[in-house]
Amino acid sequence: MLIYKIFRAPEWAAFRAAGETAGAPVDLADGFIHFSTAAQLRTTAARHFAGEDGLVLVAVAPETVGDTLAWEPSRGGDLFPHLYRRLLISDVTWHADLPLGPEGHVFPEDLA
Repeated sequence: MLIYKIFRAPEWAAFRAAGETAGAPVDLADGFIHFSTAAQLRTTAARHFAGEDGLVLVAVAPETVGDTLAWEPSRGGDLFPHLYRRLLISDVTWHADLPLGPEGHVFPEDLA
């Protein structure tokens, strides 16, 4: 199982340059980095990134971040993965562009 984070292009560029990130402005405000499961990802993209192009999808294996990851209720009571430390570039399993198509974001076909 993997968990996923969507970055805007400038956030991704800053993350790659620094080798770590505390997340996007919403993450900084909330005190943790928001992630989604594969099942939650499309709704997250539609709700928080509607109409945005130039996004990057990042996958992380939960065991990589260990006990700094908490599963907490959020939208509709669903449990969402929240990371309570900086995300390191070495934590990233893979990344891919998340382009905007005519009917919304186009996700990788092999999304785990």
